[in-house]
Amino acid sequence: LDADNYETDPCLKEIRRAENYSWMDIVTIHKDKLPNYEEKIKTFYEEHLHLDDEIRYILEGSGYFDVRDKDDKWIRISMEKGDMITLPAGIYHRFTLDENNYVKAMRLFVGEPVWTAYNRPADDFPARKQYMKFLAEEA
Repeated sequence: LDADNYETDPCLKEIRRAENYSWMDIVTIHKDKLPNYEEKIKTFYEEHLHLDDEIRYILEGSGYFDVRDKDDKWIRISMEKGDMITLPAGIYHRFTLDENNYVKAMRLFVGEPVWTAYNRPADDFPARKQYMKFLAEEA
């Protein structure tokens, strides 16, 4: 995606239309830009899941999303400017910055944003059970 021109990028516009991403905001994760930076960084790195998909589009900087595979092992996904990721509801994950300690990202949602993170263990939520069913079907 064209992170330098995200306001007018036709590819982003089409993704938002096709996936019904009707709400968005932009967050900057840097010690000088994010209130309660140290606390937030620790929270982002706690293994958790959400009941809705988590969609992030990197506009500047870089970082890592760690996700669990079907065998419960970590997979590290390097994210940099122009990358977009959709983490499905129910997947355990965490986020951390890289050595640059800076990322500016667009957060996208279907409908109103839901910020609630459920730290592991959270296996009883329907979103987790549905995700695990999906993994079993894919295997």
